[in-house]
Amino acid sequence: MQCQVNTKKQKTLNILLTLSLILFTSSIVVAEQIGSVSTKFKMLGANDKIVIEAFDDPDVAGATCYLSRAKTGGVSGVVGIAEDTSDASIACRQIGPISLPEKIKNGQEDGKEVFKKSTSLLFKSLQVVRFYDAKRNVLVYLTYSDRIIEGSPKNSISIIPITPWH
Repeated sequence: MQCQVNTKKQKTLNILLTLSLILFTSSIVVAEQIGSVSTKFKMLGANDKIVIEAFDDPDVAGATCYLSRAKTGGVSGVVGIAEDTSDASIACRQIGPISLPEKIKNGQEDGKEVFKKSTSLLFKSLQVVRFYDAKRNVLVYLTYSDRIIEGSPKNSISIIPITPWH
């Protein structure tokens, strides 16, 4: 009997550790909140909002992206168990000189995740991935939402033409 209790405790501990690692690693690239606007009044808890955040591409100095995304309020939003909708938009700009690493130029990192944010308690996230269009010398950023079982076709793209910086 004692062995079964310890096994159950160990399994629970392993699950909690795994979930903690997922939540920790999914927020390595931190976005800076620029502002927000309320979209729906909630009697209890925070209002539903559109949040504007900025993050720098971790591999390309001089490239910054701005995301606008839905954030669910209410009591469940405050507690952290609400699921945000898949609505998001992205605009990326060159803010300084850009020198592309060879691994990006040669296409080895096409589709690389450059940003990820959890949008529900479990299994749903908003992601930004980067591609390089060598023919046009342009970085392409795609934002979309996914779930372990079912993602969303809602998406948005932005480009940064690589130009000399003055």
